[in-house]
Amino acid sequence: MTARPANAHQARLLRLLRDGGPTSRAQLGDRMDLSRSRLAVEVDRLLDTGLVIADGLAASRGGRRSHNIRLSPTLRLLGVDIGATSVDVSVTNAELEVLGHLTQPMDVREGPVAVFEQVLAMAGKLRATGVAEGFDGAGIGVPGPVRFPEGVPVAPPIMPGWDGFPVREALSQELGCPVMVDNDVNLMAMGEQQAGVARSAKDFLCVKIGTGIGCGIVVGGEVYRGTTGSAGDIGHIVAEPDGRPCACGNRGCLEAYFGGAALARDAEAAAREGRSPELAARLEAAGTLAASDVAAAAATGDAAALDLIREGGTRTGQVIAGLVSFFNPGLVVIGGGVTGLGHTLLAAIRTQVYRQSLPLATGNLPIVLGELGPLAGVIGAARLISDHLLSPA
Repeated sequence: MTARPANAHQARLLRLLRDGGPTSRAQLGDRMDLSRSRLAVEVDRLLDTGLVIADGLAASRGGRRSHNIRLSPTLRLLGVDIGATSVDVSVTNAELEVLGHLTQPMDVREGPVAVFEQVLAMAGKLRATGVAEGFDGAGIGVPGPVRFPEGVPVAPPIMPGWDGFPVREALSQELGCPVMVDNDVNLMAMGEQQAGVARSAKDFLCVKIGTGIGCGIVVGGEVYRGTTGSAGDIGHIVAEPDGRPCACGNRGCLEAYFGGAALARDAEAAAREGRSPELAARLEAAGTLAASDVAAAAATGDAAALDLIREGGTRTGQVIAGLVSFFNPGLVVIGGGVTGLGHTLLAAIRTQVYRQSLPLATGNLPIVLGELGPLAGVIGAARLISDHLLSPA
């Protein structure tokens, strides 16, 4: 993809086509504050670039029928969501519809070289299926703070060896296309906004509970990253003063008490101390436990597993309650791998938020599970690079 929109009007037209699919000139005119002649000029210029194509006649609105136009169906975007323990890679078209998706287990602690070898191999497998000959752009999510303008992780607590690694530059050279990099929870928020439960929300929080805990903040429809890119790092808000040591070097952080790693550790303790026969049996069979084991044990009615979920949800809810009182969002979305714990977790979070935040902030506040699961991150990654490519050069 070499062409870019030449001005803000063209960028607006392209985003309307991305989010709405094939659209008639007449419908675009209804949504754009442009004269008919100026709209025709900008659409014709976009047709000349190849970014959009004619797509047949639109439905009649009386009189002469208008033509549909759409984004070029040949455009392909790569979305990559790197988690602490897995990698998801997808290919989308320009309208951010997922055409192919792969997921593989991967330990982010193996370092950027090993992880990106895996990413490139997965991208190659997707190309081999025929969904893409190449990529016009790629979006990458990583589970740690990112200095956004440069696309560089900065001192990520659960990503040893990644500090300062030039992710954007390195992958751009390998893939031969523009690359954008962001924190994975920001991309989850963008994915849910694009195609999930937050489609109609303008101001919302998206809390990802995986190995760690983070929060995507969307204000006026745009992700808020803060001055340096670290906004939303709620896993390191203190939940217990002078409490457990955390991977970040501080003590008492929320992540030290909940999230996939903390939950697995507490589940193993419950199993070894004889508080959960179900978890003990699973530990003996596998030698280790994960959040999925806690979910499975809870589904059988195991009291210790249910207590672990409720305690973690309560601590997380206490932090979210503070965010709700401060930010007053219209929606809170809970996502990430630990959401396999389901409605027991959601109920504990809701109870704390509704109990602790002001009635004015919570009176009409939905707190819901995300709809997209692992697709949220890769759709958000594709949306990230799409926003870049559909902005004026």
